[in-house]
Amino acid sequence: MPARSVLFVGGTGKISSACVVRALGAGWDVYVLNRATTVGRPLPDGVTSFTADVRDAESVRAALGGHEFDAVANFVVMTEEQAGADIDLFAGRTAQYVFISSASAYQKPVARIPIVESTPLRNPYWQYSRDKIACELAFSEAYRTSGFPVTIVRPSHTYDKTMLPFDGGWTVVDRMRRAKPVVVHGDGTSLWTLTHHDDFARAFVPLLGNPHAVGDTFHITSDEVLTWNQIHEIVARAAGVEARLVHVASESIASVLPAWGPGLIGDKSHSLVFDNSKIRRLAPGWEATIPFASGAREVLEWFDADPARRLVDHAVDEAMDALVARHG
Repeated sequence: MPARSVLFVGGTGKISSACVVRALGAGWDVYVLNRATTVGRPLPDGVTSFTADVRDAESVRAALGGHEFDAVANFVVMTEEQAGADIDLFAGRTAQYVFISSASAYQKPVARIPIVESTPLRNPYWQYSRDKIACELAFSEAYRTSGFPVTIVRPSHTYDKTMLPFDGGWTVVDRMRRAKPVVVHGDGTSLWTLTHHDDFARAFVPLLGNPHAVGDTFHITSDEVLTWNQIHEIVARAAGVEARLVHVASESIASVLPAWGPGLIGDKSHSLVFDNSKIRRLAPGWEATIPFASGAREVLEWFDADPARRLVDHAVDEAMDALVARHG
């Protein structure tokens, strides 16, 4: 029997790169479509690469030629317009189309936890989340009206070795190592879920080519639940220091760092705990096995391996100084 084929649109991002590796290991013929390989996440041997502007349908058609696929997974659709373009592009070209949505689309404020796939979608605080909801509606309508074979997957906060869990990125760790206090939203006790991309990929790949996944929606997250105080303390230990935490209301942080506001008030300030029973029905035996304490050590090792990766945002550093001075 010939191997099944899957096209990853993206394929070199923090989530999709792990899914590419996992699909290869599971025996899929793996194709990737993007503009160019992302530095730091090269494609593994055995992947067939198409180069095109994924926002230009004609460019994509020219690159793919007459290829058809058992599954297509698009990690870079962000707007309803892009969803519509993919419906036109891939209808009749694939037996399954996987749209990567976002768990941030779930109802905010959260009415009850744990969150399940039937939890309502509503986020009045973050345009990114509203755009993902609009995409889901477009794909679901296409499934209902024309049978477009969509599967919707909602990751939560998924990371790889290149990603710290803070909006401030390396600047937060730099402050920790200089024994400066770091700002934590609220009282630091809201609950959060961090998922290693390898754990995500092990649950994601069993959805590919699975007829029971078509027309349905799944989230994939770790079952480990941490407070934001714990997350900061785990990163500090991985960095070899103690964390000094100053707690500031999310709205106050957003007033000084407005770019953080939508994701903070529309996502991170809420306690998010997920029920993963549904994905386990199609990925029997799956468990997220990488605790954040292990993942944090991997992240710090990656940053410490190259000084060029340890970039400090001086504007963020100064903003944190101002918040500490005002609220510390």
